[in-house]
Amino acid sequence: MGKISGAQMLIKCLKKEGVDVIFGYPGGVVIPIYDALFDSDIRHILVRHEQCAAHAADGYARATGKTGVCMATSGPGSTNLITGIANAYMDSIPMVAITGQVASPMIGTDAFQEVDITGITAPVTKHNYLVKDLKELPLIIKEAFHIASTGRPGPVLIDIPVDISNGMIDDNIKAALDLAGYKPVLKGNKKQINEAAAKIYKSKKPVVFAGGGIVASGASNELRKLIKTIEVPVITTLLGMGCYPETEELSLGMAGMHGAKYANIAFTETDLIIAIGARFDDRVTGKLSEFAKNASIIHIDIDPAEIGKNIKTDVPIVGDAKDVLIVLEKTYRELAAKKGRSDKSEWLNRISEIKKKYPLGYDRDSSKIKPGYIIEKIDQLTKGDAIVCTEVGQNQMWAAQYFKYRQPRRLLTSGGLGTMGYGLPAAIGAKIGLPDSTVIDIAGDGSIQMVSQEMATATANKIPVKIMLLNNGYLGMVRQWQELFWDKRYSHTCVNNCVDFVKLVEAYGGVGIRVKKKDKVEDAIKEALSIDKLVLVDFWIDREENVLPMVVPGAPIDNMIERKKV
Repeated sequence: MGKISGAQMLIKCLKKEGVDVIFGYPGGVVIPIYDALFDSDIRHILVRHEQCAAHAADGYARATGKTGVCMATSGPGSTNLITGIANAYMDSIPMVAITGQVASPMIGTDAFQEVDITGITAPVTKHNYLVKDLKELPLIIKEAFHIASTGRPGPVLIDIPVDISNGMIDDNIKAALDLAGYKPVLKGNKKQINEAAAKIYKSKKPVVFAGGGIVASGASNELRKLIKTIEVPVITTLLGMGCYPETEELSLGMAGMHGAKYANIAFTETDLIIAIGARFDDRVTGKLSEFAKNASIIHIDIDPAEIGKNIKTDVPIVGDAKDVLIVLEKTYRELAAKKGRSDKSEWLNRISEIKKKYPLGYDRDSSKIKPGYIIEKIDQLTKGDAIVCTEVGQNQMWAAQYFKYRQPRRLLTSGGLGTMGYGLPAAIGAKIGLPDSTVIDIAGDGSIQMVSQEMATATANKIPVKIMLLNNGYLGMVRQWQELFWDKRYSHTCVNNCVDFVKLVEAYGGVGIRVKKKDKVEDAIKEALSIDKLVLVDFWIDREENVLPMVVPGAPIDNMIERKKV
């Protein structure tokens, strides 16, 4: 009977789970794992900071729908992963994080580079493991990938002491999955689905509220089929963008703090919200007591904890979005066949009217470079077929407002945690997962400086992502709040173009293009897209351009600060 090391068993189990790439950074206690990886055909991407290993695994997962994998050493290596793990947890992204740990006898002695990483990450992981017995390792790996990718997805951490990695185990040991206490509900209750269909039929002013759960479930086609059947306008969350094509007449895009005013008005006037895989977070609802006061709520979610958590629900349906939507569409169609078509033309005319009255926009006649103009040009030149990653702040909201997402998994952005520095490593992960896709990071000059070292990761591994830098010399979203609500007291938000980003990207082996004039924007984007290398385009945008419209903090969502008419 052959024996292999725990590290070799880990690699063997990862291969069984279909892992083809790991994003990581080595250190002392993971040397045995990296030695086993040396002989493996699993690709390893050496990031320059462990946080970015987690973000890259996250971007890979969002782009491909597979489970992303990251790895770091003990102590500071593992703690540097935490922000990326928390980011994946907030946005329900499947990820397995592998960390090294000091030898088992040393745990609890404050040994060199020891931290209780399972204790620290308990609030931000779906589950985590400290491997105490080498014989349990194959089962733990199998369980971790199953838990991360099923039900409501999320990150799982596996902490492996170095003696476990060095120990010897039977090469042929078997692991049978048996998680008695873990049984996600996939099929929705038929009685509740019937009730939902009846409510939709009777409703005069319904809206569908589509969230990231539709993307996670792979239910975009089912959603489109449902919308064709029920003829109801669609509002999306930030993470749901693209699950219904924004080029369609019934699309209202994103609602909430920086959503379109017409989407917020639709929420205010609707009599029925059909929420699917959305969690009614505060950035969408505004003042909770005033949100959709006249509406009944149908809430479809795979996680029962989300139903009724923020908004009182009238028809709760626990189940996988894909399964539920198939049954709901069929049920409604049968109901309409018996009773006749439910006429919602008056409501659809109202939707059309408010879309025309409150369009998103910016000063198109300005000689300054407006971020909306840049993003519209990116959309036009890529024909909407790019994967758009973002950092966090103004750049993120402009990317949500002005790029038209036609497909799911085209906008990769940090929703719940709002992590500056997410976009570049996520773009690297996405490009590794989908090498034939155009991958663009729409960045701010504040966010990009948090992870600029990952330009080395891109060039060293020949990953030709494109960074479209919206450079305003400010920490823009914080400055916007200071302007609007803090009497323009710009406390420590001016970074004043103090970095030559063209020289910086060139120092890392990439290509830099600087754009200071509006008439050079289109040519610069075309040039960047034509170069098969890391490219950073440094757009010097209007420094005090704000993301508008904007819901006044603490106010109902129809109370929005709007752009002054020029």
